[in-house]
Amino acid sequence: MALTDILFALINGAATGSAVFLVAAGLTLIFGILKILNFAHGAFFMIGAYVAYSIIGSNPSSLHVFIAAAFAAAAAVAALGFVADRLVLRRLRHVDEAYMLIATFAVLLVCTGVVKLIWGVNYASINPPPLLDGAVTAGSLFVPSYSLFVIAAGLFVFLGLELVIHRTWIGKLLQAVASDSWMSGVLGINVPAALTVTVIASFALAGLAGGLLLANQTLSPILGESYLLLAFMAVIIGGLGNVRGAFIASLLLGTIESGSSLVIPNMPGMATYIFVILFLLAKPQGLIGGRHI
Repeated sequence: MALTDILFALINGAATGSAVFLVAAGLTLIFGILKILNFAHGAFFMIGAYVAYSIIGSNPSSLHVFIAAAFAAAAAVAALGFVADRLVLRRLRHVDEAYMLIATFAVLLVCTGVVKLIWGVNYASINPPPLLDGAVTAGSLFVPSYSLFVIAAGLFVFLGLELVIHRTWIGKLLQAVASDSWMSGVLGINVPAALTVTVIASFALAGLAGGLLLANQTLSPILGESYLLLAFMAVIIGGLGNVRGAFIASLLLGTIESGSSLVIPNMPGMATYIFVILFLLAKPQGLIGGRHI
């Protein structure tokens, strides 16, 4: 195995891991504070991709337009998150968790149906903007520019979440609510508002991921499924509800996924599933268990 192949696998793994984290970030945030495993997350990721596609079409004219469309998708999905919170999530916060799982699965089915109704079931492919349509070469190493963009986007979202959660007053409030919502309410924190903000932020992250990962994807009503399983794996391995753990786990899963394509190319995904099983048997609490967001 050549050194170039190993370096390419590592970079490709970082790109895959960053893409997984972009999807997993919203899942991690909402679980860390509301303790909800949101089955509908993949559907809202898909809606974000469709919203961005409606804005830029199959051939985005520039990188600025591409990024602006991703943020527009984040805003649109955040608005849907507010509606979902008002109609579904808020009504079920004090009931058994099983009802919440069923409710989010129902929302997933509704969203999938709405997407088919609005955009149809035909497949569509989207090219990267011209600035990201090439590649960076270093000797015999060939790295697509879009992969480097995804790595940068994943790092940007991670650092942004770290800054907000651990360095701002709203992050401190959210940590307090995640730790003890009842005591937070006694101390004067508006807990319902904090939970609503969390839901909106989680959905916005899903929409942003859909827009940023739109290029080089096959856009269809099953798009959310392609990343959601790996995102759930990252959330679980990282330590349920911990952003740092999810980021590390995403990069780890991406590297394993990429490396296994070199070692066992005829069994895609096998190494990832084996790793997840063995890891959870050895460390069921996750990489950074017992800590909130």
